[in-house]
Amino acid sequence: MGFHHVAIATSDVATNHAFYTEAMGFELVKVEMAPSPEGGWAKHLFYDTGGGGLIAFWELHLEGRTGPTPTALSRDLGLPEWVNHIAFDAPDAGALDAARKRWLDLGIDVIEVDHGFCRSIYALDPGGTLVEWCVDVRALDDADRRQALERLALTEPDELDPAPEPVFHRGDRSLRPAWLR
Repeated sequence: MGFHHVAIATSDVATNHAFYTEAMGFELVKVEMAPSPEGGWAKHLFYDTGGGGLIAFWELHLEGRTGPTPTALSRDLGLPEWVNHIAFDAPDAGALDAARKRWLDLGIDVIEVDHGFCRSIYALDPGGTLVEWCVDVRALDDADRRQALERLALTEPDELDPAPEPVFHRGDRSLRPAWLR
């Protein structure tokens, strides 16, 4: 069963909208505005990801809250940026290549990683959350499932998998649109 939507906070609706429509290629399909149970109000923006699901963002206007809303899913919790992230399905290698090109054409830095069973590209959204496009390169099989169950109970690694070797593609800053500067 897939997700209907994943919802996270944004502190800059205009920049966030530009990123998720222009850099990700998603379409804004619904916006709700309603009172907040804590007092104040909230705007809830829904974007069609093109894969049968939605990603949503909250713009919060809560009573008694001042300053920008922390939005970086990892950094604002004191974690490395790669820990909490949002991965979107690239249906094939061509879609992954097109997403990389879209990001680089906008001057966005891209990190590419071959995980063995899938390939991924990563970039930071304007709120500091890592987003990923991922394509499977092989199906997970019974051996993967057996190993997963065996490792589930381990309190120390039985062995470490080889560390992936990321490839960094620096985006050309001069190509960045005004909303990304």
